[in-house]
Amino acid sequence: MDEDDFLQNKRVTSVVGGDIDGVLIAHLRESPDERGRFIETWRAEWFEGKPPMVQNSRSDSKAGVIRALHFHRKQADYWYCARGRLFVALYDLRQTSTTSRQRWHLEIGEGAELGVYIPPGVAHGFQALTDATLTYLVDQPYDASDEFGVAWDDPDIGMPWPLADPILSDRDRSNPKVSDLTDLP
Repeated sequence: MDEDDFLQNKRVTSVVGGDIDGVLIAHLRESPDERGRFIETWRAEWFEGKPPMVQNSRSDSKAGVIRALHFHRKQADYWYCARGRLFVALYDLRQTSTTSRQRWHLEIGEGAELGVYIPPGVAHGFQALTDATLTYLVDQPYDASDEFGVAWDDPDIGMPWPLADPILSDRDRSNPKVSDLTDLP
């Protein structure tokens, strides 16, 4: 089997590293026809050596919503925007990472068919640019003791959120700044 057949069978164009160490971006292959489209959004073999994903969840958000910035010490996430468009925000909190304290952002969703693998210790969040649906796989069952946050508008992070006047949860409004965090990953 040549490389083109291999990539076609995997339904992925490529999986590449992002601007933050350990973040991986899957460039997904869309197969449209007169009925609609088909996109394979996850396959374990695309992420060899990573722990298996054990839970799939879905988040529906109205345009303007920010859900951010959250992080886990044990859990990795894999995100796919099934409907709409999202501005994805990432910030590396890991003290021993080569990209520690770096931020990165990208857009995913309609017109940008990407999957995003987020390792433990990388703060992550999104702003819905349109009404949007995010599906996410995680490699640990939900564990409230592994749920942490950092302020979405922390000036030390300086995330360039694209839409003004976001809709936020009480939790996301009250997350601490990076400078107030102790025991970083």
